[in-house]
Amino acid sequence: MPIATEKQFQITVEGVRMMGYIDRVDRLHGGLGIVDYKSNKDLFTADHLANDLQLTLYQIAAEQIWQQPVEKLTLYHLRSNTPCSVACRDPKHLTRAKNLVVEVAEKISAGIFPATENAYCPCDFAAHCPYYRHLYKPAEVTPTQCRLPGFEAAAAVEEYVSLQQQIKELEAKMDAIRQQIIDYCEASGVKRLFGSSYAITCNSSDRITFGEERVQQILEAAGLWGQTLSFDQARLKQLIADGVIEPTLKQQLEDLRQVTKSYMLRVKNIEPKDEAE
Repeated sequence: MPIATEKQFQITVEGVRMMGYIDRVDRLHGGLGIVDYKSNKDLFTADHLANDLQLTLYQIAAEQIWQQPVEKLTLYHLRSNTPCSVACRDPKHLTRAKNLVVEVAEKISAGIFPATENAYCPCDFAAHCPYYRHLYKPAEVTPTQCRLPGFEAAAAVEEYVSLQQQIKELEAKMDAIRQQIIDYCEASGVKRLFGSSYAITCNSSDRITFGEERVQQILEAAGLWGQTLSFDQARLKQLIADGVIEPTLKQQLEDLRQVTKSYMLRVKNIEPKDEAE
């Protein structure tokens, strides 16, 4: 039974004021349960659960706010609807986390906080960040970028972007020619085309997929959807191959097979080598 969701907290850790939000707090038989929802691609390892700092700080906050012990900590993996749980942190673990909070706070006060860029950049302090502060410099300061001999920063940026655009155009042209080669090989029934210096071998393979929505409806009705955790093409094909489902259901799934071709072009140099080499 949840007792709080999206709970904002403000606590003091060894004299350091901290603020945050806890996704969910449950009332359990032996205390509180902390649940944090995550959209990570992979499930969490035991080592990750045992050392996740966020869960540790949430335990400290919950025990301060509700004056009850935390019994369980959970990272809920949304992609597979899987709760990954671990027991509460022991006193030594909590002490280490509190010491880390104090250490970080002292470094911030001393101006020691090197920038670490990640997917959440920029933050509210972009004007002070070495990755973003150039966006906040007055126009007259811009020429100071030109400090290295033979290197003009603004020109380098423009040339780099120009080359990127050329690469995109060449990739689009390559994709069009690639499709022409594939179409020719399919229409002519050949596997290899020859130029004057190179040959291209065109191989194809069938890729089998299933329509997710309809598959979920069929497996849920049969009580088998939970065996896939989430929609996994390989897991579904294995489920069919294992023979654990009855023939009628198996045929229903087989009827949902969608076969598409994928192609791989392999280039080979056919120029004759110099006999002297």
